[in-house]
Amino acid sequence: MMCSLNQSYVLSRRNPLLVQFPVTSSISIPKIPNLSALSISKPLHISSIGSLQIQPKRRSLIKAYDADQSEGEGVVEKAEADRKVKIGFYFATWWFLNVIFNIYNKKVLNAFPFPWLTSTLSLAAGSLIMLISWATKVAEAPSTDLDFWKSLFPVALAHTIGHVAATVSMSKVAVSFTHIIKSGEPAFSVLVSRFVLGERFPMPVYLSLVPIIGGCGLAALTELNFNMTGFMGAMISNLAFVFRNIFSKRGMKGKSVSGMNYYACLSLLSLLILTPFAIAVEGPQLWAVGWQKAITEIGPHFIWWVAAQSIFYHLYNQVSYMSLDEISPLTFSIGNTMKRISVIVSSIIIFRTPVQPVNALGAAIAVLGTFLYSQAKQ
Repeated sequence: MMCSLNQSYVLSRRNPLLVQFPVTSSISIPKIPNLSALSISKPLHISSIGSLQIQPKRRSLIKAYDADQSEGEGVVEKAEADRKVKIGFYFATWWFLNVIFNIYNKKVLNAFPFPWLTSTLSLAAGSLIMLISWATKVAEAPSTDLDFWKSLFPVALAHTIGHVAATVSMSKVAVSFTHIIKSGEPAFSVLVSRFVLGERFPMPVYLSLVPIIGGCGLAALTELNFNMTGFMGAMISNLAFVFRNIFSKRGMKGKSVSGMNYYACLSLLSLLILTPFAIAVEGPQLWAVGWQKAITEIGPHFIWWVAAQSIFYHLYNQVSYMSLDEISPLTFSIGNTMKRISVIVSSIIIFRTPVQPVNALGAAIAVLGTFLYSQAKQ
């Protein structure tokens, strides 16, 4: 037995990793009365020291890995939290600016019923703001070519028609009624995409159009101050903005232009399209007479109203296009629905628009249908 132990000890000195095998195979540990006095304790002692030297390193590596992983998760969570705050800021700013625009726009149109000039001034203010921003390097100017402007032209044409039609509508009817009718835009989107572009949609999308169309119809039939020109203006605006979205999706594929600069270019081109038509339809003579009358009745505050509605129009549209860089189309659609609700409610309160219960019910059904459409579309 001692021979076997000595042999194992010799082997252990040559190769300590082989210690445990010969010991366990040649002797039975319970039969040895004083195992601590045997030479076999040396390799076992060395082996235990080796394990103690390896374990701290392994533990430190694991701790370092866990620390890096937790730190990485913390960075991701912070970035996501910052993104949500940014989106929330975009939405709040978008809704606020849109409400302010609609209030001042309606005030201007009540005192100065020239929607073509009012629309032109809105586009001119935005174009001027962006040209100054590019010239002073406040904003980086976009890199564009002739193909970009060619693809942008049908978008700008549809945008111009939609903008003027909506302004004409608000010059004839209440702000709330215009926005109730404009909440029916998804119905136009589905119909145009189906019968013009040949696209097909799942059944829930078609079903969501029922409350949209029904709610708009109910609101129109029960509107106390109904006006056909105002109604048709809102309907034409819906159709024009649907085509604007279609042309924008088709023409802007592969174009690397930010949302802010994209809308700035859109405003510039729309201004060039609209100006000659505004002069032809209304003309400087009517503008001069109407302007003098508004100044006489309202006073110098009227000039501030015109400036405010022009600037806020550009700002709210710019923020909405900037938000498209950060959010999905579904989130944008939901935000647009909530924006319309805020405009309808605030305009009814500020202008004290008389609303019948049935009219309010129609508006609620139409807005709900718009929300259901945005869910079903995705």
